[in-house]
Amino acid sequence: MSRAAQAHQHDHRTARMGTARAHRAAARNRPRIDGRLFTVLPALIVSAVALLALVGGAGMICLPLLVVGPALAAALNRPYVVLAIGLLAVALGAVLGVRSGAPGAEQAIVLSALAAVILASSLESVLRCRRERILADVRSVAEAAQHALLRPVPSVVGDFQVAVRYSAAAAEARIGGDLYALVPTQYGIRLIVGDVRGKGLPAVGTAALVLGVFREAAYDEPDLVDVVARIERSLARNLGADDFVTAVVVGYPGDGTMEVVNCGHVSPLLVSARGITAVETARPAPPLGLGAIGGEPPSVQVLPFTDGDQLLLYTDGVTEARDQKREFYPLTERLAEHLSDDPHGTLDPLHQELLAYVGGRLHDDAALLLVRKPHAAVPAPEAGAAAPVPEAHAAVPALEEDATVPVSAATVPAATVQAPAGCRAAAEPVCEEPFPV
Repeated sequence: MSRAAQAHQHDHRTARMGTARAHRAAARNRPRIDGRLFTVLPALIVSAVALLALVGGAGMICLPLLVVGPALAAALNRPYVVLAIGLLAVALGAVLGVRSGAPGAEQAIVLSALAAVILASSLESVLRCRRERILADVRSVAEAAQHALLRPVPSVVGDFQVAVRYSAAAAEARIGGDLYALVPTQYGIRLIVGDVRGKGLPAVGTAALVLGVFREAAYDEPDLVDVVARIERSLARNLGADDFVTAVVVGYPGDGTMEVVNCGHVSPLLVSARGITAVETARPAPPLGLGAIGGEPPSVQVLPFTDGDQLLLYTDGVTEARDQKREFYPLTERLAEHLSDDPHGTLDPLHQELLAYVGGRLHDDAALLLVRKPHAAVPAPEAGAAAPVPEAHAAVPALEEDATVPVSAATVPAATVQAPAGCRAAAEPVCEEPFPV
């Protein structure tokens, strides 16, 4: 496995574990953070009710209001907090009952009802905490599954700078019907961006199938068209008659060109010295999964891709996003406004502007993947580095002092070489001091 592939897998594992740990920590800490506020507020309510009863002389009339404190505490506090506030309410209720001079039977009934509410609130707090722990575990598993499908992409892969932005239309979801992947292989960097027909869990399952086949075929197949053919055969066996996936598969073989295979997907945008141009397909192929119905077979389109060039792959959830006036998002114009030498510096404002354009909520999944080939840096000579030894000096054999020997005409015709001081004669001449340069 190449060093770039190992670094990619390490970054993926680190990001996935870090995200899962952060999610579990947030789930554990959320009740405590909220509980701090809702610990003080119920206690204040109980104290205010008791103070009102004492000052106004209401006595037993205000006693039932003491249940508000424990009931409110059960909403976001742990059981021991609910019990503590409940004990405070019972104690203050007993004091109020004694001061009111109410009959003992009446006081017992009211305090018993108050105690029952406190116990019920404590039980509800226990059940709520248990549900929250289960939900935190489920979210952690879902987070890991989502990252297994759409793996985090490092900022630098091989010779490229990379940035990805993804937004799922479904609430509380990180993945949907759009897909992307980037893998460094022995055949160069290869990537895919696609859009599955439909939404929800069926679309996620199809996206997982496409990504799995692509990651295998990208390593195995030297030809990019064969990678697409592997995906097509797999989808033909597993998809329904009306299901399909639009996708664009890109490869950089390392010769200053970018290979593009477009299967019914929106055209990528090439950013070069000539400006921003759409990579239109000369022979458009049908979407993946529909190869059996005919049409042009997939073909490779070769683009010049030199230092400083960028390629933006995206899905139709970006270009079909509408504002309040029902106007489509002008991706090309907005991309030109936000272009920078850092892909993250380009996609961050572009993605934020897209969300603001639609009012904060997309109605379709949207994916953006930007790759840039930075300018090659000219290595500067290190300070104090010795000058390289000329080849002519390096080829001269070491000879005994004041000795001269004839040199073959094949090397230096009609010439003799004077040996430097510090050398002695041997079967193979050896210098006792370094040869001066």
